Amino acid sequence: MTAPQEHLASDAPYAAKRARLSAHLAELGRLAIAYSGGVDSSALLAAAQETLGDEALAVIADSPSLPRHELREAQETAQQLGARVLVVATQEGDDPDYQANLGRRCYFCKAALFRAMERVIQEQNIPWMAFGEITDDWGDHRPGAQAAREFGVVAPLSAAGFTKADVRRLAGEFGLSVADKPASACLASRIPVGTVVTPERLATVEAAENALRALGLRVLRVRHHGNRARVEVGADEFDRTQDLRPEIEQRLATVGFASVEFAVYGTK
Repeated sequence: MTAPQEHLASDAPYAAKRARLSAHLAELGRLAIAYSGGVDSSALLAAAQETLGDEALAVIADSPSLPRHELREAQETAQQLGARVLVVATQEGDDPDYQANLGRRCYFCKAALFRAMERVIQEQNIPWMAFGEITDDWGDHRPGAQAAREFGVVAPLSAAGFTKADVRRLAGEFGLSVADKPASACLASRIPVGTVVTPERLATVEAAENALRALGLRVLRVRHHGNRARVEVGADEFDRTQDLRPEIEQRLATVGFASVEFAVYGTK
């Protein structure tokens, strides 16, 4: 009997977080969730759908910085949950501060999203906006979190103590395909700080990543350095990219990159 008791004991902290999350969501009653289709916002949406049903609304911010395949996958995950989804156009690309890309681009992006969501909740009489912050985010520099605080956006996952491991577990419990999805970020994150963000550069990055994703690469970033592309992949895929180097260089040349460098994602 010892092993099952130890298993239950190890599950107790997670169960307590799960209970706090459900109670918090029930207390909020109705809310609109900033939903990207990543594991954090998907786990939050799943929990909200379980607790609130149609009182939860997933809001997807659509702009040139969102890859089309990410939009499709987010919609598919929400459909899998039976959740209500609204896609709203955000206009961060029109903001000179966002375009300048001087280190606070994420703040201006999230501010544009929350302004769009404010219009939605006013129209639909929804009292709360929420986003998928987790406790792991607290140690990072995240200008988007500042925007969330300024707009009064709640963070049910971090409030309940959820870590990245917890949200992956929660997503797995709901049978979501994103449970083990690698971290993703908007296309603008591929453009170095100090380089102006333009629709053309975003489109080039998206075309480049689509071309390489067709080769089966799972963790992938194509950084835009003018005529040079920096291709970053997972550590377990790096050797394969070296074998594919001629093919990769040819594919990236077709979208405008004259040279390519390779690196493991997460290294400098």
